[in-house]
Amino acid sequence: MAPCNKATNDASTKDQNGVNNTTDMADSKNKSLEDAKTSNSKRQPGKKWGSGNANAQQLAGLYSKEKRAQEIIGLSVCVLLIAVDFFLLVRYFDSSRTIYIILSALAGICTADFASGIVHWGADTWGTVDFPIIGPALLRPFREHHIDPTSICRHDFIETNADCFTICIPFIGYSIFKFCTYSPEQIALTYNFEMYVFFLACFVTMTNEFHKWSHTYFGLPKWISLLQDYHVILPRIHHRYHHVSPHEVNYCITTGWLNPPLEAINFWRKAEHVITKLTGAIPRSDDMKWSKVE
Repeated sequence: MAPCNKATNDASTKDQNGVNNTTDMADSKNKSLEDAKTSNSKRQPGKKWGSGNANAQQLAGLYSKEKRAQEIIGLSVCVLLIAVDFFLLVRYFDSSRTIYIILSALAGICTADFASGIVHWGADTWGTVDFPIIGPALLRPFREHHIDPTSICRHDFIETNADCFTICIPFIGYSIFKFCTYSPEQIALTYNFEMYVFFLACFVTMTNEFHKWSHTYFGLPKWISLLQDYHVILPRIHHRYHHVSPHEVNYCITTGWLNPPLEAINFWRKAEHVITKLTGAIPRSDDMKWSKVE
C-alpha cells in the first residue's frame, strides 16, 4: 500500500534545517481537497481547521506511549491468530460448500459494515473524552477526526488499525479453539459459521484503513481506487457526506453498503430519540463542543 502522505512529485522541499517537508505538503494538499468537497471550509470562513486547530492539537497530544504499546501487542496477536485461522479454514475446505461459503462471506462483510456504523455512531454521538478509559482510548480519535479529517492520513498502520485488530482477538481465538477441539463432524457442521467469523474479522480489522483511504486524494494504488469506484470498499464521495457538519449521516465506514437503507428508515435518528428519552443525553453534545473552531 502506498503511504497516504506520499507526494506525487519525487522532489522534496527542504526547510531551513534540511528537514523533509513532503509530509506537510501532502497533508496540506489532502486537507485542501477535503475542504473543497465538504462544507467545513465554508461554515466558518477564516477560522482554522485541520492540524492547526487548537482542539485538534490537544486531542492529538492525548495519544500516549502506553496506548501505542497496547496497539502493537493487540495488532501482533490478532495477525498471528488470523493466519492460524486461515490455515485451519483451508485445511477443512470442501468445494461442495462453495455457495454457502460465498453467502457466509457476504454476511460477514455486511455485519462488519453494520458494526462499523454502530461503533462510529456511538462514538460520535455519545460520551466524552474525559470518560475513564474509553474516553482517551476510543472517543478521542473520533473527536480529532471531525476537526482535522486528514489527521488519519498522518497515522501509520498501527495507530490507524490496531484497535480494530484487538477487538477481533476473542472471536478469532474462539474459532481456532473450536477447530482444535471439535471432531471433524462437528467442524463440518460449524464450518460455514467459522467462515462468516473469518470474513467478519478481516473486514473489521481493515475498516479504518478503508476509512483512511476514503480521505486520501492522491498517491493510492490504482487497484484501491478501482475498489472504491466500484463500491467494494468505502468510496471517497460516499463518505464525504458524513463530514458535513453536524456529522450525522453515513456512519457505516467498512464498505458503506448499509448506509442507504439505514438512512432510508431514519435508523440513527430513531435510535437517538430512544436514548435521549431514556437518559436525557443530548446527541453529539461533546463532539460539537470540541468542534468549536479556535
